[in-house]
Amino acid sequence: MIRIEFAPADLLRLRFAHSPMAEVVASCLALRSRSARLVPASWRARAEPLLRGLTTLRPLVPGPTGYVPDFLTPAPPTTRPTLEQELRVVAATPLDRVASEVGRAWAGHSAPPEVERFSTDPAGALAVTVREIRRYFSTAIAPSWPRLRALAEGELTRRGLLAAERGPRALLTDLHPRLDWDGEALRLAYAKDGEFGLDGHPLTLLPTGFTGTHVYTMTDTPSGRALWYAPRGHGRLWDRPVAAEPPAALAALLGPTRAAVLALLAEPSSTGEVAAALRLAPATASHHLTTLRDAGLVTGERDGRRLRYRRTGLGEQLAGEEQAP
Repeated sequence: MIRIEFAPADLLRLRFAHSPMAEVVASCLALRSRSARLVPASWRARAEPLLRGLTTLRPLVPGPTGYVPDFLTPAPPTTRPTLEQELRVVAATPLDRVASEVGRAWAGHSAPPEVERFSTDPAGALAVTVREIRRYFSTAIAPSWPRLRALAEGELTRRGLLAAERGPRALLTDLHPRLDWDGEALRLAYAKDGEFGLDGHPLTLLPTGFTGTHVYTMTDTPSGRALWYAPRGHGRLWDRPVAAEPPAALAALLGPTRAAVLALLAEPSSTGEVAAALRLAPATASHHLTTLRDAGLVTGERDGRRLRYRRTGLGEQLAGEEQAP
């Protein structure tokens, strides 16, 4: 068991974010895991050959010591950073730190030439790594990005509602079965034991779809510390949106179709996803979403070229999705 001690001020600095680089690294770890359940076979078939060809990135996630260089996953300064924003931070990492962390990942092992280059030409090796990350993201992650972002958005919404209703300590309750908050420390169900404080560093919690059920990584970077965890609903990441049966009282209030739309938005969805899940014409789905938005029950947020809708706090309450105290 590992305990992360929280001083009172640490809760005020606690943040949540969704990081493209965390998804990149977690997906690479999932590919190299022996567990076939972490990712579907169709995704693995597309991503695994690609990763094998990335001769600089692949030996780093992880290295033979099990350590992944922290410079690859900087703590995001914003809640929803883009890949390019994070890659600019990665590319600006001091070269002595890059070389040191790669050396730690391969300590005591004979490294391939691509890894050795980090000690002789860290600038060149880092530039190659950034290019390989872009290539990997565009092929392996981008097609699944709407699902990953929607999963994270649902978690961010739930956490924000909890904090608004019960105070900042509620942000850390019921995060995950292997993460336990005792009021003073966040306890991680690791095989090894340890205890440390944040020492004034901000902690960012990163709901990351590719973490599966058991991958937790604490990173320590100049921009703060970060902890990855699987958000609620990660087991349904690869499922198509499923229409939920709305409560009878909600259907009587809003009408059955509009109530079904609001019930479906337990996870953020686009107009097309709502239409497909409820077997509606796209124009009909758009009409109901607009009506719910005008009533303050849902809000739309741009995700690339797609507009996704999620329930507001009022919509959550009306749909009966409040967390039990």
